[in-house]
Amino acid sequence: MITKYGFDVLIKYSVIITVIVILTFTVIHGKGLRWTIVIVIAVATCFVLNFFRDPERVTPDETGIVVSPADGKIVLIKELFEPEYLKQNAVQISVFMSPLDVHVNRFPISGTIGYYKYIEGKYLVAFNDKSSELNERTHIGIEGGNGKVLFKQIAGTIARRIIADIHVGQKATIGERFGMIRFGSRVDVIIPRESVVAVKLNDRVKAGETILARYSSTQGLK
Repeated sequence: MITKYGFDVLIKYSVIITVIVILTFTVIHGKGLRWTIVIVIAVATCFVLNFFRDPERVTPDETGIVVSPADGKIVLIKELFEPEYLKQNAVQISVFMSPLDVHVNRFPISGTIGYYKYIEGKYLVAFNDKSSELNERTHIGIEGGNGKVLFKQIAGTIARRIIADIHVGQKATIGERFGMIRFGSRVDVIIPRESVVAVKLNDRVKAGETILARYSSTQGLK
């Protein structure tokens, strides 16, 4: 299954590839060079289709959980004070998405979107901790029955477009698709400090399926 967030890119890519193939077989006469170009195009096509894949996911049927909004690897877990939306001591869990990972993003909890902000910025490598503060990104806050969560879509060195098909006041359902970041990036998930973190550094996670944390009995995240 190919994500709807990639249709525009695939259409443009198809047009460009068609033109290149036509020119290759009308202008270039050497068979070796022709087939080299065809092989390169085939490999590039496989990469693009792989990047825009959108597999189905099964979200755990459990209350009080926060699932990963992205596929990738856990590159950071740290405590901090979150002044923007949670406005309390919190834990940040960061997921790095390589170009080979699925890049469709999913809601980490169910609730109502209470905060959204787009910030222009740089394009540092996404696994650099400074990317959370300096790179182009979106900040999305959701308030659910068990508490709040703030998560950030962060562009990386290659990623040059963040898609977040949402608005404040919208209802969010845990595990439901809402957007993507194109070509390598990072997602930060910030939850109350009392939350029980369920992952560790270097763990591989899947959007909509892997449980990142559980709300505590006092904060909700359990």
